[in-house]
Amino acid sequence: MPSLALVVGTGPGLSASIARAFAARSYRPVLAARDTSDLADLRDETNGVLVDCDASDPDDVARLFATVDDLDGALEVAVYNPSARSRGPIAELNPQDVRNALDVTAFGAFLMAHHAARRMQVNGRGTMLFTGASAGVKGFAESAPFAMGKFALRGLCQSLARELHPKNIHIGHVVIDGGIAGTPQHGRSNEVNGDDYMLDPDQVAKAYMNLIDQHRSTWAWEIELRPWIETF
Repeated sequence: MPSLALVVGTGPGLSASIARAFAARSYRPVLAARDTSDLADLRDETNGVLVDCDASDPDDVARLFATVDDLDGALEVAVYNPSARSRGPIAELNPQDVRNALDVTAFGAFLMAHHAARRMQVNGRGTMLFTGASAGVKGFAESAPFAMGKFALRGLCQSLARELHPKNIHIGHVVIDGGIAGTPQHGRSNEVNGDDYMLDPDQVAKAYMNLIDQHRSTWAWEIELRPWIETF
C-alpha cells in the first residue's frame, strides 16, 4: 500500500521542494492549495493529487481529508505551510485582516492536526510538520498579526507533541529564520550577498525529511533553520 504525504499550502519554493522530496521517497503527495491552477506541472512531476482547499475553512479541510481517505494508501505525513500577515502600527491595523492572519496561520494548522490525528491514531503512527518562523519566538514591531499567529502555531505544536508523541505520532515545528529563495517574496538569490543570504528550499526540505527519519528515541519537536550569516 502506498504512503500518502499531505502538503497543505502548496506553492512555489519550500512546499514544492517538500513535494519533490516526498516523491523521491516514493510517497504520493497530496497537494492542497487555495488555488491549484498553477500546480499541474508539479502534480505531474511528483505523481501527486491536487485539491483546492482554503486551509482556514473547516468545511474545505474536512473535504480535503475525505479526498485523502478515498485514495489508495495510508496518510503517513502531513505538512502545514500556510501563513498570512498584516503589517503596520497597531492603531492602524484592519481587524478583519488580523482575523484572517490568525485563521490562516494558526486555526488552519489546528484543523489539519485535528483531522490528521484522527487518521494517524487509527494507524498507530504518523508525522506532522509545521512551518514556523522567527516571529513565533520573538514579536517584531508593527508585525503583531504575524507574531500572534506564529506564537499560536508554536503553542499548538508544543501541546500536540506532549499529547501525541506517546501515541507514536511525531510532531515537528520548524522555525524558519530568514527568507526562502524561490518564494513570491524572494528571488532565487540576493543581489548583495548571493545565495548565502537566503535559505535554499531544497535544503530546508531535506531538514523536513530528516525530522521524518528521526528514531523515536530521539525525537525533536522543534528545530531552527537559518542561513549561516544570519544574526540572531
